[in-house]
Amino acid sequence: MDSTAATPQTPATPEVPMAVSDQQNTALLDDTLTFLTASTPANSGPQGVVEIERWAAVLAATDRPGLAKIKQELNQLSELLGDAKSPAHDIAEILASLGAETAKVAEEAGGDYSAPLTNLSKLLLKAGNSLSR
Repeated sequence: MDSTAATPQTPATPEVPMAVSDQQNTALLDDTLTFLTASTPANSGPQGVVEIERWAAVLAATDRPGLAKIKQELNQLSELLGDAKSPAHDIAEILASLGAETAKVAEEAGGDYSAPLTNLSKLLLKAGNSLSR
C-alpha cells in the first residue's frame, strides 16, 4: 500500500434515538425517587453515577424543549461525582439548580408525571441543602 494513500475510514455508526415508553419513564422516576430517599450524593457511591447516566440517556432521546439546562447539569454532576475531590458546595449548587429546573418541568408536565416530578424536585433541593451545610 502506498504511504500517501488515504487511510480507510470506518463509517460512523448512526445514532438511533432510544424509544422510551411511559411505563419506562415511570419506572425510572420511581427508581430515582427511591434512590434519593435512601441516600444522598455524598454516600451514593457508584449507583449515583448510574442513575445520572440513566437519566442522561433518556433525556438525550427526547425532543422535548426546555431540557437543555437539565442535560448540561446532569453531565456536570456526573463529572463532579466521579472526582472524589469535588467540593460538596459545587455538588450542592448543581443539585439545587436541578431541583429548580425539575420543578419547572413538573409544572408543565401535568397528568401522572406532575406529582412524582414535584417530589423529585423537593428531594434534589433537600439533597443540595444537606450538602451545603
